Amino acid sequence: MSETKITVIYDNPTDPAAFEAAYEAEQLEAARKIPGHIRIETSKVWPKEDGSPTPAYRSIDLYYPDYDAASAAVTTPEAGAFFEAMGRLSTGGVRVLFSDIEIAQH
Repeated sequence: MSETKITVIYDNPTDPAAFEAAYEAEQLEAARKIPGHIRIETSKVWPKEDGSPTPAYRSIDLYYPDYDAASAAVTTPEAGAFFEAMGRLSTGGVRVLFSDIEIAQH
């Protein structure tokens, strides 16, 4: 079995300043506490040059050795705290994906 990635895609928040004020402590630090990940990546989407809305605002990727490990991780209290905060902060919407890594970049 190959690595599995959990991706959280945050759509554009209704109040970007409020989102950013809470992001580090309530999302990034909470994501780091979810057990079992082998690495974590975060991204902020570049603004469009014409000022139109971007298709997303930020993302967090948590990488796990396999699907079973990722599935177990989301049942932990740490993941519960992360997802509770995600629900509060994601005023523009949010998507969560489980993906099979086809080509690992090690």
